[in-house]
Amino acid sequence: MKRITLLILSVLVLISCKKKSAEAIQEAVVVQKPEYQSFGKTIIPDDAIASSSMANHFESMQVGDSINSKMQAKVIEVCQAKGCWMTLNLENGNEVMVKFKDYDFFVPKDISGKAVIINGKAYVKEVSVDELRHYAEDAGKSEAEVAQITKPERTFSFEADGVLVIQ
Repeated sequence: MKRITLLILSVLVLISCKKKSAEAIQEAVVVQKPEYQSFGKTIIPDDAIASSSMANHFESMQVGDSINSKMQAKVIEVCQAKGCWMTLNLENGNEVMVKFKDYDFFVPKDISGKAVIINGKAYVKEVSVDELRHYAEDAGKSEAEVAQITKPERTFSFEADGVLVIQ
């Protein structure tokens, strides 16, 4: 009789432990998905490549080359006039200038430091002195800083048709 009682108690203990561990595993699996603020064309966050991978693509491109891409990166700076461009960190000491397709949309001016996912066309171009000075003025640089821009630059650029700002 003692053996049967002991056996029943053991089975009950094992069943209760199994139930609690299954609940614990279920709770651990619940992962909160990030929320996004969307601008431009509706895009999904899936299959975005890391900015460091995109940096490798840019390095191998020549002026005039372009590729369609979706990437995730951190915002360095946003146009303070109206949010019509932003720069993103490529994590290799470089940055990419992002403009928005046909100026159909803009991003909030206060997203510096936030992560974004952008979709569109990545390309390499040579930016003129006038355009570089215009961007410097938009960014709020001083007249002296703007005047120091004297030669064109080979830059990494992106024309985004959709942007997700990760909240």
